[in-house]
Amino acid sequence: MSTNNNEISTDGLTFLDDGEVLYNDLYLLSETDEKGIVQYASDSFLKLANMPTEEIVGEPHNIVRHPDMPRAAFKSLWDDVQSKGFWTGYVKNQRKGGGYYWVYATVLRSTDKSGITKYISIRVKPSREDIQRAIELYATLD
Repeated sequence: MSTNNNEISTDGLTFLDDGEVLYNDLYLLSETDEKGIVQYASDSFLKLANMPTEEIVGEPHNIVRHPDMPRAAFKSLWDDVQSKGFWTGYVKNQRKGGGYYWVYATVLRSTDKSGITKYISIRVKPSREDIQRAIELYATLD
């Protein structure tokens, strides 16, 4: 990742005319505290979000939430994480400066020996077919 002039490398990213950003072979990792404040963001997550570490660590994870995402999707996420300890699903995120990207996310709840809870999110590139199904489903939700 380039750090010259505070620019983030766009190597490996493809920019489509509608603003969507495609990526290959990236695993996006992040960790939040129990309130959803980002404690760690992988270089690949920073690259796709188009944000340097200092602009995302210490901020709420929803800093990348795209306005097209229905509230019901995130209610499902939190309900599942609380009841089952994990959630999987498709998320449309926004990039700083414009554009967006889709991920297939797995969110895991973890509690350490001292009782501190954190959430770990592992995200990968979804298929075009899965994205289309998510778009159709999310259009029916509030």
